[in-house]
Amino acid sequence: MRFHPCSLFAAFALSLAALWELRPAQADPVAQGAEHCVINVRSDDVLNLRTQPNAQARVLTGLRYGQCGVVVTGACRGEWCPVDDGHYAGWAHKRYLGQVSPARYCVTGIGRNELLSVRAYPAHTSRILVGLNLDQCDVAVLPYARDGWQKVRAEGWEGWVPSRNLTWQ
Repeated sequence: MRFHPCSLFAAFALSLAALWELRPAQADPVAQGAEHCVINVRSDDVLNLRTQPNAQARVLTGLRYGQCGVVVTGACRGEWCPVDDGHYAGWAHKRYLGQVSPARYCVTGIGRNELLSVRAYPAHTSRILVGLNLDQCDVAVLPYARDGWQKVRAEGWEGWVPSRNLTWQ
């Protein structure tokens, strides 16, 4: 019996896809002293900020999905990191923290006289918050991406731009 090379490739791709689905979601690495955002939390839930580095410790407050400004203040202990959200200092599980990039991404792929629209939501029909110039290089990437869109922080705004319009400086 002979196998067609495409059939073998399809079977291999399906087996890889099955393995991929079994892996849990991974958070970006955390970095001491860096700003992070809350990730991997359902929209109707919160990340518990706790008094000690364990799931049984008292909850200080809940941090909602998408909340940024969470700073890792010291070395993590296993899966738990000491954090400060500007109001509370406590411990959070690192699976739910995604690091904000340094503001070192540049705008690319638009004309000299055009502006890259930073939009409120990841859609071309969403309202424009601010326009960025070609080669503007003070764009921070937040740990959220969706269907070819990247959430960014620039000029004091947080919004969405097409991923293809960013390049690392």
